[in-house]
Amino acid sequence: MDGRGKAQGQTDGRHTAGSALLRWVGLFGFWLLLSDHGAPDGIGAANSAEIGAELAVGLLAAAAAAWVSLRLLPPAPGRLRYAALVRLAWRFLWQSVVAGIGVARLAFAPRLALQPGCLNYPLKIPPGPARATFGALTSLVPGTLPVGAGPADTLVYHCLDPSQPVAQGLAADEALLIEAQGGGQTHG
Repeated sequence: MDGRGKAQGQTDGRHTAGSALLRWVGLFGFWLLLSDHGAPDGIGAANSAEIGAELAVGLLAAAAAAWVSLRLLPPAPGRLRYAALVRLAWRFLWQSVVAGIGVARLAFAPRLALQPGCLNYPLKIPPGPARATFGALTSLVPGTLPVGAGPADTLVYHCLDPSQPVAQGLAADEALLIEAQGGGQTHG
C-alpha cells in the first residue's frame, strides 16, 4: 500500500468512527428522551442502582443500533454543510408556517375554490437515501404531497393549487438539500 492509499484508509476510518460516534450519541439522546427519568410528576422515580442499570441498557442499545445503522447505511463520503443545513431548516419552518396559513385560508373560505391537481417535478437528486430524504422533507410542507414516481425521473406531487409556484419552491428546497449534503452528484 502506498502512502496515499494508507492516508485514504486512515481518513475513511476516522470518517466511519466519527459517524459511529455521532449516531451513537444521537440514538442514546433519543433513548434518554423516551425514558421516564426526571418525570416532573414523580412517576418513574427509581433508586440510583435502577437508574444505573437502565442507563447501561440504554448505552448498549444505542451502541447496537449505531452498529446496525452503520451496516445498513454506511457513511457516505463528503461533508455535511451546516450553514446550508441551517438555511434549509429555516426555509422549511418558514415555508411550513406560510403554507399552513394558506391551506387554512383555502379550507375555511368557501368562496376560494380549491383547484387540486398533480405536478411532475423533475429531480436532480439521484435515486437513494438523498432522494428519499427530499420526498420526506417535502411531504411535511402543507399543500403539497409526493404521491409517487412519475415518468423520466420525476416525482409526482399532489398540490392544492398547481397554478401556484410549487415547482419553484421544490427546486429551491432541492438545491438547498443538495448543498447541505455536500453539493454532491446530481442526476439528470
